[in-house]
Amino acid sequence: MFTHRLDDDRWLRLPEESDAAELYELTAANREMLAEWLPWAAGATLDTTREFIRSRRLGFARSGGFSALIVERDRIVGSIGFPDIDHQQRSCEIGYWLGRSAQGRGVATLAVRALIEHAFVARELHRVVIRAGVGNARSRAVAERLGFTLEGVLRQAERYPDGRYIDLAVYGLLASERARALDRCG
Repeated sequence: MFTHRLDDDRWLRLPEESDAAELYELTAANREMLAEWLPWAAGATLDTTREFIRSRRLGFARSGGFSALIVERDRIVGSIGFPDIDHQQRSCEIGYWLGRSAQGRGVATLAVRALIEHAFVARELHRVVIRAGVGNARSRAVAERLGFTLEGVLRQAERYPDGRYIDLAVYGLLASERARALDRCG
């Protein structure tokens, strides 16, 4: 079981099916904010949350891709993970989100930093990518704070249930740049 302590009050752990109700409640309470940047959030239900947990646990068994819960003082405050790992290219993307109450306190930066370390040390990957909506200043700030390089913008790259498309800023960090990321929030 993957568990990683971020600090005295926060840690990452794999989700269990028993977490579905709490994770769904967090999503529902933050739906409007999340749906602005995450296409799945608008239609999230308790059933889709259960299915998400099942699929991520299966993905962990198949490819090593996974999602972890971000837990603070025994409450789920968000999620982070590698949806898939491209073993041939030795690369992955990190995706993450936090409920409003956990934002602005460095939680996302700590969690992303932990996954960078996991990607480059435990998984021996070569490249980590973060994609964020161009207007998602908070998510982009995490990538920039950790020393990721803005590599470009994918125009109208993500479609939302309401039919709109958003541009995605693509950030990359190479294994050779790992120390830069770790030094920035050590």
